[in-house]
Amino acid sequence: MRVATHRVPPAPGDSEPGELAIFSFGPEGGPVGANIERWFAQFKPEPASAEPNSRVETINGIRVTRVTAEGTFASGMPGQPTTPKTSYALLGAIAEGPGGNVFFKLTGPRKTVRAAAKQFDAMLRTLARQ
Repeated sequence: MRVATHRVPPAPGDSEPGELAIFSFGPEGGPVGANIERWFAQFKPEPASAEPNSRVETINGIRVTRVTAEGTFASGMPGQPTTPKTSYALLGAIAEGPGGNVFFKLTGPRKTVRAAAKQFDAMLRTLARQ
C-alpha cells in the first residue's frame, strides 16, 4: 500500500514534476529481485539512457537495494493501460525489514530525477530501525 507521495519540483527545462512514492506491503511485498525486475521492465532504453543499475548497501544497519533506470517510462497503474513518457528516470530503493520491505520509488523527467539525487540519498541516510 502507498504510504506517502511527495512531489519533486521540476528541474529547469522540465515541464512536469517528479514523484516519490513510498510503499509498504508488509510480508506480502514480494522478493527484492522480483520488484527490481518489475521496475526495470517499466523502462525502455533510449540513446541517452544510462544502463539500469542495482547495488546493495547497508544504511544504519538496514540492508538497502538501490536502483536506477532511464528511458521511456510506461507510466500507469498495474494492470491498467500505460502512457509512455520519454526521457524519464527512476531512483529507487528497497529497505529490508523484519515486518516486510519498504519501497521508495522516485520517477520523473530525467533532469528532475537527476537533480533530486542528493536529496534522495540524504532521505535514505535517515532510515532507522524502530
